[in-house]
Amino acid sequence: FDDVINKAQRGLKITDDDLAQRAEVSAADLAAVKAGKPLVAVLRRVARHLRLGPNALEELAHKDWYPTQPDFPRGFAMFNTPYEDMTVNSYLLWDPRARLAAACDTGADCGAMLDTLHAERLELRYIFLTHAHEDHIADLTRLAAATKAEVWVGEQEPFDGHPAAKRFKENAHFHLGDLAIKTLLTWGHSPGMTTFYVTGLSWPTAICGDAIFSCSMGGSSTHFAEQFRNNQEKLLTLPRDTVFAPGHGPLTTVAQEKRHNPFFAR
Repeated sequence: FDDVINKAQRGLKITDDDLAQRAEVSAADLAAVKAGKPLVAVLRRVARHLRLGPNALEELAHKDWYPTQPDFPRGFAMFNTPYEDMTVNSYLLWDPRARLAAACDTGADCGAMLDTLHAERLELRYIFLTHAHEDHIADLTRLAAATKAEVWVGEQEPFDGHPAAKRFKENAHFHLGDLAIKTLLTWGHSPGMTTFYVTGLSWPTAICGDAIFSCSMGGSSTHFAEQFRNNQEKLLTLPRDTVFAPGHGPLTTVAQEKRHNPFFAR
């Protein structure tokens, strides 16, 4: 919850002194909340001035809710690997009949992804990059060399990590057997941040990188408003049962985030 408060404050460019004055809280109490102390009365006052849902923020502070996890019987795998002081997600999706697969990001270590490709007897056709921040592409060279898959990245994303990488525009379409993949430009956290909207799996799925997380969203000190607007207009308008597969944290859904994400719940 303190990360949410700090992201919102940086994005809205509100100083500590200004926020404390607006919310009518002491500087000491604001500092305590920003450091992770769940002072409910303070965080609820602060929430309104940071355009956050106070009920959702309080719920997050008390760890009262965790997203219900969707079941994918086949065709989808999530990998979580440690990178410095955090962990990062990457994903593999495939058509079980055609045995064609695509990776979304690589995480810090693609070893488990390579094992899954071998175990399922899959051909990796595409490596899609949600964005080019190092934690998401740390093992790209290895995955590309091992599979000879095409590497694709959004045309607006700064990237020179793979000389043969191809560029796509927004609303580009890819197919893997019965799976359809559409690109959505959900920029803000990075210039070319892309969400891959996938149909044909057990659930419609949006692999969204650092655009949106369970109970949070990607931060930006320069393009926070654009990130928020893209999330609201392009992601939260997807069907309610759409699964969000984010770059960090657990899977969630559109319906759950509308109710429990402090940035969007009211």
